[in-house]
Amino acid sequence: MTTHLDSPDAAQERQRLWRRVLGNVAAAPVSMGCVLVFWVVGAAVAGFADGFRVPLAATGRAFPEHWWVLFSSAFWARNLAGYLLGTMLLLTAGVLVERRIGSRRFAAAAVTGQVLGVAAATGFVAVAAGVMGDWTRQMSGHLFMGPTALVCGALMASTTSMTTLWRRRVRLVVFALLGLLALYNGGFADLVRLFAAIAGALAGPVLSGRKPRTPHPVSSRHEGRVLIALLVAITAIGPVVAGLAPHAVGPLSVLRFLFTNIQPVDPQTLQTLCTDPAQAKDCASAQLQLRAGAGGTFMAVLPSFLLLLLADGLRRGRRFAWAGTLLIQVALSAMALVTIISVLQPTAPDTAATEGLAAMDAAVYGHPLTLALPLLVPVMLSVLLLSRQRLFPVHAPHGTYPRPAALIVALALVLGLVYLGAGLATARDFTPAPGLGELLADIPDRFLPLGYMFDLSPAFVPQSTAAVVLYEGVGIVFWAITGAVLLRTFLRPAHDRYSLDEARARAIITAHEGGSLSWMTTWPGNSYWFASSGQSFVAYRVIGGIALTLGPPVGPSGAQEEAFDEFTAHCALNGWSPCFYSVPQELKEHATASGWASAQVAQETILDLETLTFKGKKFQDIRTAMNNAAKAGVRAEWTSYPAAPLPVQAQIQEISEEWVADKKIPEMGFTLGSLDELTDPEVRCLIAIDNDKKVHAVTSWLPVYRNGAVIGWTLDFIRRRTTGLRASAEFLIASAAITLREEGCEFISLSGAPLAQPPHSDRTAAPPPVPTAVDRLLDQLGTTLEPVYGFRSLLGFKAKFQPRYVPLYMLYPDPAALPAIGSAVTRAYLPEVRFGQGISLAGTLLRSVLSKTRKSRKTPPPPGGDSPKAAPPVPGTATSLDAPLAGGHEGT
Repeated sequence: MTTHLDSPDAAQERQRLWRRVLGNVAAAPVSMGCVLVFWVVGAAVAGFADGFRVPLAATGRAFPEHWWVLFSSAFWARNLAGYLLGTMLLLTAGVLVERRIGSRRFAAAAVTGQVLGVAAATGFVAVAAGVMGDWTRQMSGHLFMGPTALVCGALMASTTSMTTLWRRRVRLVVFALLGLLALYNGGFADLVRLFAAIAGALAGPVLSGRKPRTPHPVSSRHEGRVLIALLVAITAIGPVVAGLAPHAVGPLSVLRFLFTNIQPVDPQTLQTLCTDPAQAKDCASAQLQLRAGAGGTFMAVLPSFLLLLLADGLRRGRRFAWAGTLLIQVALSAMALVTIISVLQPTAPDTAATEGLAAMDAAVYGHPLTLALPLLVPVMLSVLLLSRQRLFPVHAPHGTYPRPAALIVALALVLGLVYLGAGLATARDFTPAPGLGELLADIPDRFLPLGYMFDLSPAFVPQSTAAVVLYEGVGIVFWAITGAVLLRTFLRPAHDRYSLDEARARAIITAHEGGSLSWMTTWPGNSYWFASSGQSFVAYRVIGGIALTLGPPVGPSGAQEEAFDEFTAHCALNGWSPCFYSVPQELKEHATASGWASAQVAQETILDLETLTFKGKKFQDIRTAMNNAAKAGVRAEWTSYPAAPLPVQAQIQEISEEWVADKKIPEMGFTLGSLDELTDPEVRCLIAIDNDKKVHAVTSWLPVYRNGAVIGWTLDFIRRRTTGLRASAEFLIASAAITLREEGCEFISLSGAPLAQPPHSDRTAAPPPVPTAVDRLLDQLGTTLEPVYGFRSLLGFKAKFQPRYVPLYMLYPDPAALPAIGSAVTRAYLPEVRFGQGISLAGTLLRSVLSKTRKSRKTPPPPGGDSPKAAPPVPGTATSLDAPLAGGHEGT
């Protein structure tokens, strides 16, 4: 007899596995203790089979008979399956949460969630009995047992320690799921879990030593789409859960009849219907309910299936997905209204009521609130989609939908013919046997959900297995293929999305000489005008009668002035007032000669790579940043956002959301890039990443072309993790300059800093022009907005790299249009400012003005009577931008 001895590697692997398991146990003693108590107490008191019924207030009391059951109910389950599920929950979610927030905070959050969840649910039932008595009476026999509330409270408390991105997502998903379960399923246990999660979310900041904050943090456009997609997906699942739950009694459970109307048929009722010749149609309807199997279930939940597919398109910002989701929600709103009205209307004695309407009898759902709530859900989603229409600007690539539409139409015709031919061949397998006319009339019904036909009696029903497959399979095959085709359109690369005009504009940018801002003209939201020569174009958007351009005309350098004049004439023909925004000095001189007015709006910072060396005292900060990165094991890696690994993409999203959430206003646009613009494969990303694959910061760079070749890159998107390498922004810019110089590029642009002037020591020797009234107004505006936007601090940060300054101007023909121009520029940068955010921004600016006023009163003026001015930032020294860069920075 021989024995097999494990190899040393296998033994070491087992030891490492045991050490890992023991380490997890040691790191989560509270969770493991709960598991132990769960099983020991359950076995000692009640046994696994019968469970232990805890008398809670769901039995009609205003408070539990024994106060201790508020906590002890977490350690019993109804049966063995409940013990296994509770144990799995504690060993997965419980252990993970405890390791994240620590054992003490986990225990406090778990107890808080359990006790307050049960108590709040008990009180809610007592109060709701007077308002929605039918609901509370229906759930009067429900009890609560198990550790689910305990874990929900701890999980929501742990979101306080998460980053903004995941905190918002986890809370939305958990609260939406628990809320829908409470509203649709409506059991007492669903209420306990919901209130436990609320208690945990409120207790989390307190346990972390912070005050709970109720204002919703600002989210980026990308994250706004993700949150809406999650909400649509969750609300699509809710009716299915209620429809499949045998005892759903929640206020919204009535809505399940719009999705699933598959009800069990009593054999005695079926026999009674089928023995009466006058009720042949009712007999056929009952037989159809009896035959509704997997195929019927799929067709019944078809709206939810489509909404889940469209949710993926919403996540990607697709306009088609937005329109499809809105159409379904509006249809559901109309159908809910029609169904509710039909419930309230009396039914004639000789009319056979269907199972769906019988179940929605007004005697059960008689309170007006229970009938209004189902209508409000799709209505509220419709309003949400309409109010957030701007979040979904992505049109499908040209030619995306004609071929799929033709395929779907052809598929419907083929399946209809198959159903017609096979139906005639197997007519004897249906009751009654259909003829050609009956089959033709029945074809449209094969593509509709079963639940939408509950008030229509079928002309015939299948009897044999083959007939059932034919009867139900037509719709399943059609919608399964249609869903796959729809999903495939969403999976096409986002940046094949541009229209023919955008494709033409990109070709001009790459073929001729574009400026540092030229690639921004390819971003969504711009319209395009092309010169008569076809070699130049202007990117613009019309806002309030102002044709606001993004930069100068793009094309051959010698044709820029001609394109300027042609576009001006084009605007005059359309009744617009043109405004060229962020244009260089050469175009300003031409416009001035034509009688236009101008104002400097930004300073672009250029690094000439051929002469750039990070030597000398003035680059000490840059060298220190690169040395610190090397010591910390942080390196710079080039990639593109679409090609980056999924963990890297997730970290970039996390860093971006952390930055956006700290702002008082939504994410800006126009000349400021976001995650949406990173998806362009032409845009390069440089990330600061360490040996543990942790991303510390990210920058994006836009190409600058000349005659088909890239000659430079423009910095657009730069954001840093708050807990990452402190000087990662300087490290990435310096690394980009070095590697791009090796690639043969001529320059990099650090973009512009609006409403800011360069340090006096860096200005040209030429005397500055006499400031106009508009210049003085813009200077004062920059001073006022500095606490919110940090434009001048931003320019001071860029001064560390000793750049060459290039002024950018705004050109306009009529000074009387300045108020409208100011409004157009504001709406271009901030198209989605809500009222509350505007009030918050105004409050910040007001506090800044009052603070400066108090300081000016306390500080005596210097000799000569002038007010003191802040000293300009000295190149090479730290600036106040260090604080804003904790979250990130954007371009022009």
